[in-house]
Amino acid sequence: MRLYGLKNCDTCRKALKALPEADFLDVRGDGVPDDVLKEALERFGTALVNKRSTTWRGLDAADRDKPPLAQLKAHPSLMKRPLIVEGTEMYLGWTKTTQEALGVP
Repeated sequence: MRLYGLKNCDTCRKALKALPEADFLDVRGDGVPDDVLKEALERFGTALVNKRSTTWRGLDAADRDKPPLAQLKAHPSLMKRPLIVEGTEMYLGWTKTTQEALGVP
């Protein structure tokens, strides 16, 4: 299991604490492999881009108009977090649904 997030993100820390067996990858330092990012975009669409983040608010109109893949590659912290990959399954966010699917009480 891999957990993509930010090391200073409280939600990512909660997820990692509940999933100690997960390999944590910081999206700023480690990045997200292209194949994982493309698959996540296919599954989650524009929900993968966190438009409520401070990073989004700091983008100019030209950056906001770019395709989501280009936005996420240029600004990894735009990704909604955490992105959890377990085998062929992917989960976005640390919601009750995600926690139940992963067997977290």
